[in-house]
Amino acid sequence: MIVLLLILLAIIGLPLFVVLSAGGMYASLNNDLDPVILIIEMYRLSNYPNLIAIPLFTLAGITMASGGAPNRLISLFNALFGWMPGGMAIVCIFSCAFFTALTGASGVTIIALGGLLFPLLIHTKYTNKFTTGLLTSSGSLGLLFPPSMAILLYGIVSGVSIDELFLAGLIPGLILLILLSLYSFISANSYPAPDQSFSFYNLKIALYGSIWDILLPVIIIFGIFSGFLTITEAATFTAIYALFIETVIYREISLTNDLNSIFIETGALTGSILIILAAAMGLTNLIVDSQLPSTILEYISQFISDPIYFLFALNIFLLIVGATMDIFSAIIVVAPLIIPLARQYNIDPVHLGIIFLANLEIGYLTPPVGINLFIASQKFTKPILSIFKSTIPFLSIMLIWLIIISYIPSLSLWWRP
Repeated sequence: MIVLLLILLAIIGLPLFVVLSAGGMYASLNNDLDPVILIIEMYRLSNYPNLIAIPLFTLAGITMASGGAPNRLISLFNALFGWMPGGMAIVCIFSCAFFTALTGASGVTIIALGGLLFPLLIHTKYTNKFTTGLLTSSGSLGLLFPPSMAILLYGIVSGVSIDELFLAGLIPGLILLILLSLYSFISANSYPAPDQSFSFYNLKIALYGSIWDILLPVIIIFGIFSGFLTITEAATFTAIYALFIETVIYREISLTNDLNSIFIETGALTGSILIILAAAMGLTNLIVDSQLPSTILEYISQFISDPIYFLFALNIFLLIVGATMDIFSAIIVVAPLIIPLARQYNIDPVHLGIIFLANLEIGYLTPPVGINLFIASQKFTKPILSIFKSTIPFLSIMLIWLIIISYIPSLSLWWRP
């Protein structure tokens, strides 16, 4: 009854860290353990070497979002793809993916880029339905690309190498962008031809204007995978780099007027992640110590013995999780329970991480609490049901993509010999 009550309180809006803390205290007392063990787990988390990367990457993302990065990225990708049939839709896909990878937040992408891209798409004669569906779906693209906050958090919670997760997400993420771009290209037959032609001059100007933005992920990827930078060093460099280009190079952010609000927003977002993470660590360790994953495995193994069927059941479960929880909470609460089960079916932990995050990426678009639907509904002043209907073609493509990357592990493990 207490567990059901806590779940009900979480559904009606009680802060998740309160629910998790209460659940941890109940679990410890129910097992005749001193609740101080929860504080010990929080202290252990505070000593995790890569933990500092969370506020630093968050600071970098909020800094880029507050500066002129959205406009510069749109100009660049418009010069690259705007002349093609369906080019403006492809501009949206790549701009949103790039921006989400930097900011780590789907909602920020829809808010920051949605207002800029919506009138451009309508001006290019895309229908209202296609435009809202595209922008809502594109908001969660990029979560598999470094320096994604989702990958970083999953690596911390699961103990899987963050470097390997960054590598593993590149090919699956690119495949999704290509699939959505192909759909946009095919759909372009229903719309007038683009009103611009390719221009090397315009591309040169756009590239010159956004070169500092483009260099950031390149430097991060090269630095981490060459062994020159650790994750913490890469996060420190990213934060300093973002502040430098926005305050000194582009001068979009004022040190006296804007920096204070950026630090406040960073602190609020980081604090919300860390307090949930701290509360969840103690509870999940108690659950693992109680051998609940083993019990679940024994039950599942009665019905599922083949990894193929397990992956199918896992995807169904994770789609439900993604539809009912935000991505950070889902990673913190669910990942520690899933990893031991997948290990028994010989599923590579890095491959599992990509499957896990891909499901949660899709969960942004699915009712009842798909966050993209609510943000897009407010941003574009349309009913949630109307928004959801407009995303169905894109959601269908993403589900096909999920099946592909689930059953072809080499797409995630391409870098292994």
